[in-house]
Amino acid sequence: MAGIVPPKQKVYQAVLKEIRTYIEEHHLQPGDKLPSERELAEKLDAGRSSIREALRAMELLGLIETRRGEGTFLTTYQPYQSVELLSSFILKNDGVKEELFMTRFILEKEAAKIAFDKLNEQDIGILQVLLEDDSIQAEERHMDFFGLLFSKINNTLLEKIWGLIEAFSLTTHRFYYKNTFYHELLHLYEKKDFDQIEDLFQEQVANLY
Repeated sequence: MAGIVPPKQKVYQAVLKEIRTYIEEHHLQPGDKLPSERELAEKLDAGRSSIREALRAMELLGLIETRRGEGTFLTTYQPYQSVELLSSFILKNDGVKEELFMTRFILEKEAAKIAFDKLNEQDIGILQVLLEDDSIQAEERHMDFFGLLFSKINNTLLEKIWGLIEAFSLTTHRFYYKNTFYHELLHLYEKKDFDQIEDLFQEQVANLY
């Protein structure tokens, strides 16, 4: 039946959750050593094969590292590691890349609208300084500009999804809006002209085709 998770997958997910809970409860930090497979199996009351499988997944995502003769240690999580790994599997054809851009485009357009009534004078000033700084690269400007907008809408999940999509974009083609776009959007915020935001974004898509 659809929606039913296979028993093996349930065990695997449960072990990952238990390991995460163990790390949080013991306040482990990057560089700290994890218990051995045997110790984790005993502490979490799980089979060693399930523990081993969960640890392999965590290592693949860059969450832990195994040092020969020393043990397993927490690492400083680098999201681009998992992004690059996943992108090598799912971003190989142009169709997926186009869908990726459109997903990012929709998220940014809606964030720009939602943030409209939430931006204050200080926020506008920050964005203005950002756009006037010629030393900032297009990639950084885009991330900082929309990073502020997403931070204003108070939706952590949406912000994280956008961040992941943006990171995926870096592994394919680095498309950013025309430089004038950011100035025009900021001008709409200053004029309190909400209705033109949709048109401004649609012009960017039209220029791609």
